[in-house]
Amino acid sequence: MKLVNWFLSLIIIIASVVLCQQIISNSLSNQQNKNDYAELRSVKYGLLSIDEWKRQVTEILAEEIDKLYLSKENERVLRKHIEVLLNTLIDKIDKQIREANAGSAGGRVKQSFINTFINLDDIKKGIPEYADAIVNELKKAKTKRQIKSVLNKQLEKYSDQTFDTQDTPLLNRILLRTDSKDIEGARIKLNEQISAKHGLIIKEAGLLIVLSVILFAWSGFSKLPLTPSRYIFLIVSLVTLLIVGVTTPTIDMEATISQMNFMLIGHPIHFENQVLYFQSKSILDVFWIMITHKDIQMKLVGILLITFSIVFPLLKIVSSLGYYFNCHKLRENPVIKFFVLKSGKWSMADVMVVAIFMAYIGFNGIITSQLGHLHKAAQEVVILTTNATSLQPGYYLFLTYTLLALILSGFLTRKPQA
Repeated sequence: MKLVNWFLSLIIIIASVVLCQQIISNSLSNQQNKNDYAELRSVKYGLLSIDEWKRQVTEILAEEIDKLYLSKENERVLRKHIEVLLNTLIDKIDKQIREANAGSAGGRVKQSFINTFINLDDIKKGIPEYADAIVNELKKAKTKRQIKSVLNKQLEKYSDQTFDTQDTPLLNRILLRTDSKDIEGARIKLNEQISAKHGLIIKEAGLLIVLSVILFAWSGFSKLPLTPSRYIFLIVSLVTLLIVGVTTPTIDMEATISQMNFMLIGHPIHFENQVLYFQSKSILDVFWIMITHKDIQMKLVGILLITFSIVFPLLKIVSSLGYYFNCHKLRENPVIKFFVLKSGKWSMADVMVVAIFMAYIGFNGIITSQLGHLHKAAQEVVILTTNATSLQPGYYLFLTYTLLALILSGFLTRKPQA
């Protein structure tokens, strides 16, 4: 029976190690996918992008040009403007001719001839007919096509002169990595990959937690002292949970404008899924950000973070092994005694769990509050905001490690004193 128990425990440990490797690999890959997906949905490629505004506004103006036509009311207004312009034009031509002819004897003769045979008032009487002829010409299909063609070419010229000057090496790298031709195609591919891998990670993390709990519960139900092999199995299980807990994302923070709509000359301007802020970080990621920061205080916080989340737990695990096996009478060593019997209040792993959870609540509340202000501030613009801040499997794995580590400390008292 003992051999069967040992064999089953070994299978659980092997499965846990394999799951550990798979969760880390999938989580890091999905973390990259999430960062890339958030980058593609960033406001700098949408709401704050000149190219995106140019695209939507150009489409609207092109539609308006295509719908260009003369209504009866517009014809009357246009005819009046043409008549005024023709009247002004005739006066200017007459003035220019008179000024040109006044400078010489031959010119004065020409002007005398014009005054005798040409009556300016008679010419102006035909202005309404001239205006009608111009309007009728404008109403012809061929003329309309020519006018629209000129307007579209001018619109295209203005569009070419309007462009975004921001660097896009990151965008190009994402498009290359996803083998996509445009942003929308890359978004679709990344979203599919994220959904598939997230579901897989949840299943793997849940299975790892279940296996660890089964292993500890199995040992807890037994009233007998832990055998050395059993104790090693529990230690390996804890180390596995700790490694996964600190290397995989524990929290995703995201603030998004899910929809923004308003009308421009009767056409909707629409933006959706505009990411204002996104971070997906593990404990090790946060430590690296802090330790590489220029501020000495940030470095100090990073050192404290890594000390209480990784160094102390590992030292406690190593010390518990020495205490359990009592190699070279390590049970009497004050350092070993400290880490095994007194370091619980110093390891701070439980505090780390609470801190992450409170950070989640705090960020969730802050982001929701600020997005709410943005929503209320919009009067003529429809803005729908989304707060997608969420705890990730890494947090629950780290939480499981914390709880099981406390249980393991109690198991030490079962071994008879040597």
